[in-house]
Amino acid sequence: MRPPRCSVRATRPTSDEIRVTTSSAPLAGKTIVLGVCGGIAAYKAVEVCRRLVDLGAHVAPVMTDGAERFVGRTTFSALASQPVQTSLWDEESPIPHTRLGQGADLVLVAPATARLVSAYAHGLSHDLLTNVLIATRAPVVVCPAMHTEMWEHQAVQANVRTLRERGVHVVDPEDGRLAGGDSGKGRLAAPDAIVAEVLSVLGRRDLADVHVVVSAGGTREPIDAVRVIANRSSGKQGYAVAEEARRRGARVTLVTTVDRPAPIGVETVCVETAAQMKTALDRLAESADVVVMAAAVADFRPVSCATGKIKKAGGVPEIVLEPTPDILAGLGAAKRPGQILVGFAAETGDLVAQAQSKLERKNLDLVVANDVSQPGVGFQHDTNAVTFVRPGGELESHPLSDKRDIARALLDIVVGLRA
Repeated sequence: MRPPRCSVRATRPTSDEIRVTTSSAPLAGKTIVLGVCGGIAAYKAVEVCRRLVDLGAHVAPVMTDGAERFVGRTTFSALASQPVQTSLWDEESPIPHTRLGQGADLVLVAPATARLVSAYAHGLSHDLLTNVLIATRAPVVVCPAMHTEMWEHQAVQANVRTLRERGVHVVDPEDGRLAGGDSGKGRLAAPDAIVAEVLSVLGRRDLADVHVVVSAGGTREPIDAVRVIANRSSGKQGYAVAEEARRRGARVTLVTTVDRPAPIGVETVCVETAAQMKTALDRLAESADVVVMAAAVADFRPVSCATGKIKKAGGVPEIVLEPTPDILAGLGAAKRPGQILVGFAAETGDLVAQAQSKLERKNLDLVVANDVSQPGVGFQHDTNAVTFVRPGGELESHPLSDKRDIARALLDIVVGLRA
């Protein structure tokens, strides 16, 4: 079976009356010193800076002399939270390195050249950035970028090992096209990967070493070689849960029908039909501590699938349906003591009663219920409004919010259940 494809385009609500609650600023209140070294990849640090600010961080940029040969300081001063600093001598503070180092919640160096890696590993302090690195007790994330031969050199690798042994977080460079026109390992990691590492380091670690399995997307049941029975699920909520669980330190496996990049650090299993999803989830649930069933699984499938395309000339075909396996009920029946099982209920009416019924019938620990008939809720949207239903009739409602906020609230409850 080929990897799943999704041709459905996400749509946004257009009504001005829809109120969306947004608090997706996981770095709010955090001060990040962003060190930029002199390499061609310095231009990527501009995007990293912008994303960190968007996530709520106060970004204090520090550029080396070499960095200014590639990117102007005005760019970072405009995008960051304060003007660029470059010198030990020309700043307002008489001791800028200690002020920056002591005030930082995290120091990020992207890109980090071979020279910077060497200086940091050996405790050298020849400029403002290296002084900050030595003067801070905050966690440090270093993102090396250099040519392949330099990255693979024994001295560079020894320096990187030294930094890792000291607790420095190193985001390895990627394979790809390099500045010289050739290809190899050494290209600065993508901004997504760098920001994900920052979020992981600064975020909550209340799911460390927990295996979380998440399903996402809508299954597709083939009618013939061309047509399928499908639904409108985009998988966005499941992906948001997987990403948030990974940030909290979990080992995450995402079972998905959606052809989109997985969150950084998340293992993916691609499926298409309900039967394929059941096989994957039954296997993974055996070792999972938490299973979040966010996928929209088809309730029915054709009894038989035509081997070729059904032609219009043959008249209206008769398609006989049969029930698909109830994946969630099977997981509930096989649930181990201590395992947390979360289901979703996409309804168009009688929301709480339907969710409570599903909770009891399928032996679940939590149901996330949403009324998909409401504007901006559920399928294809970036937003959701949900009611969390727990055993005993306990309810917790969340107004229309970014799906990342819903994911955080969901996992907050899961952490509480595990405790």
